[in-house]
Amino acid sequence: MSVKYFHLTVKEIIDETPDTKTFTFWHPVHQSVSYKAGQFLTLIPVINGQKVRRSYSMSSSPNKDASIAVTVKRVPGGLVSNYLCDSVKVGDAIEVMEPMGHFVVEPNPMKERTIVLFGGGSGITPLMSILKSVLPVEQGSKVYLVYGSRSEEDIIFRKQLIELELKYEGRFKVLHILTKPSYTWTGYKTRINQASAVIFLKQDLAIDIAKAEYYLCGPEGMMEQVENALKMFNVSTENIHKEHFGSAGSHEILVEEEDDSIKAQTVTIQYEGTDYQVLVKPHETILEAALREDIDLPYSCQAGMCTACLGKCVAGKVHMDEEDGLTEKEIKQGYILTCVSHPKTAGVVIEVE
Repeated sequence: MSVKYFHLTVKEIIDETPDTKTFTFWHPVHQSVSYKAGQFLTLIPVINGQKVRRSYSMSSSPNKDASIAVTVKRVPGGLVSNYLCDSVKVGDAIEVMEPMGHFVVEPNPMKERTIVLFGGGSGITPLMSILKSVLPVEQGSKVYLVYGSRSEEDIIFRKQLIELELKYEGRFKVLHILTKPSYTWTGYKTRINQASAVIFLKQDLAIDIAKAEYYLCGPEGMMEQVENALKMFNVSTENIHKEHFGSAGSHEILVEEEDDSIKAQTVTIQYEGTDYQVLVKPHETILEAALREDIDLPYSCQAGMCTACLGKCVAGKVHMDEEDGLTEKEIKQGYILTCVSHPKTAGVVIEVE
């Protein structure tokens, strides 16, 4: 099944913080874009005459909000984030890929569970989608958000979080962690790391730590530290879910001398009912080779984080530079990310949906 593309029209632009904006979109005419809480949307704006792809987690809730929304934090020197924040206006249409991602929660009115969200900076975006989706549906569930920001004015969705805490009093609690607050701040002044996460879990959250479900999104270091803290409380890895934000970059490939991946290999890519034969050069990714041959495979971050380029290796072997975007189970089943994958043997065949 091929990836769907849509053109979405900007409905509203909301200033969340001095460097962060939320863009809401109308659904296409006579069509609704379906998605799950926690997924991302790949935007494909045309900048300086060229199409550029970037993934942004949706901050809207599929079962609560009428419009689709993504929240974009300006990155110094970032091509797409600066273009969106400076140039896009209400009424503009942007091409997008269908929503994707496995960092999801599907609300179930029959469930009674504890969900703990750890977020840092713009990592709040998919967590916002999750908490807005779970709270109205799972009346017996509790949600806790531990959210790290620089200062009070950098807290994304600050007003909404206050309103939600009041609306779901007793079932939703927010713990703000600031690194450079104002002198009037009375809350935590620290970073979210292993030591502080242990304190938050033991002192601030009245929960059965080992049985709760955890969703982490933010800087890699923060997520690693929180995961280490959770392991101290014997939290199962199945209950720890992470969303990695990545951007396009180079990846060093370390191969053994006898590894065939140092040679050019012909890879068969099965996509949209066609078998493509692609010569993958030494140290070139399968995605890079396909794009060089004008095969329009789905992709976004090109860093092995967003999973937009998911494929399945059905013959031969590949090497992935980065595996954090997939679960161990997915890797064992043969799934790969073409943007960080290289043929390791001859006869590689990749299925791309």
